[in-house]
Amino acid sequence: MVFRVLIIGGTGQVGAAVVRALAAEPSCAEVVMVNRRAISLTADPRMRQVILDTADAHFPAEVTKLAQSLVTLGDPVYGASCVGVGKGSLQWSEEELKALEIGVVGGFARGCQAGGITRFSLLSAVGSTPKSRIRYVRVMGLKEETVQGIGFERLAIFRPGIIAGNAHTPRYVAWLGRLIPGRFGTIEQDDIARAFVAEFISSPAPNGVVYLENGAMRQRSSALK
Repeated sequence: MVFRVLIIGGTGQVGAAVVRALAAEPSCAEVVMVNRRAISLTADPRMRQVILDTADAHFPAEVTKLAQSLVTLGDPVYGASCVGVGKGSLQWSEEELKALEIGVVGGFARGCQAGGITRFSLLSAVGSTPKSRIRYVRVMGLKEETVQGIGFERLAIFRPGIIAGNAHTPRYVAWLGRLIPGRFGTIEQDDIARAFVAEFISSPAPNGVVYLENGAMRQRSSALK
């Protein structure tokens, strides 16, 4: 069965990898990227971008209309957020991080759900919890909490450790991370991307919230044909 994806954060490091993985998946009928600024797209007719002002109060409503236009085409439509600041988060205040990770991502997710999208995939980070003393981890936890509260039938939360192949991750950090077992160690960016695609094509899938850490993402990536 073919499917369509409405994605925000598709111009970032992980998001761009997800878009490339979707382009390589024959059952993906269309990828619609919500961007703040226009970018150069490949010649693939399945790739489309819609420019929206994420700071506008009407942003969630615009996403709702966009989601509805995709749902009416009849194919399953999945929402995805790959928004992330990367190493630049050190220069951001907590309020700035919340405005992006909770405000923009939350608005996008609410728009998707109101437009009829029932399954959503969210990029987060390992160890995320709203009770953490670490600012970035705490904000990621609050983001997860916000999206969970929207009420999707199925929510997949991706929690990678150290991301190799990412411009924001120094090579030596990725190398050292390979010495760390489990969820806090290194995972290849392309494995995360393929795990997203595997989530989209897994049907039927159980409802509820599922957390995917390094091991689970690698398994899904390797199982994707």
